[in-house]
Amino acid sequence: MTRMSKQIATQVLASAICLSLVAFARPSRAGPAEEANAALDRFSAAYTANDVEALVKLYAPNAILLGTNSPIISEGRDAVRAYFTNLKLAGSGNKNEIQERRTIVINDNAVVVTGFYQFTRMSDGKPVIAPARFTVLLTNVDGQWLIAHQHSSPRVLPKD
Repeated sequence: MTRMSKQIATQVLASAICLSLVAFARPSRAGPAEEANAALDRFSAAYTANDVEALVKLYAPNAILLGTNSPIISEGRDAVRAYFTNLKLAGSGNKNEIQERRTIVINDNAVVVTGFYQFTRMSDGKPVIAPARFTVLLTNVDGQWLIAHQHSSPRVLPKD
């Protein structure tokens, strides 16, 4: 084999290896647990931004919300909007921080996340900490993870 033939053979081999890597490589894609938790993180961010409309968009059209401070079951986006509007969230400076969570993948389109979060609500310009617990069912609707059900209630902290 001549020197030129060896160079060509080496280039062909290198090209074949590169093409096979590209052909068999799969794009990195998050699974249902990661995608649903990312949607829940968007909830926390929208709450902290005091953005009621961004929050409402994270809920399925027929979502059910049992809000931390609500005596009723809120059903549908209009009711969800009313819940957050009644909290006087817009411009309040209130915050939400997810502290601990557990995730159960039901299937590729349904995930349950449960855990603890903390609300910081402003009262007379002073932060008031409100620990809470949550259970959220997120469903994949046309490629978008939305909150289908959320139950939030005050959390009793463990005694030291």
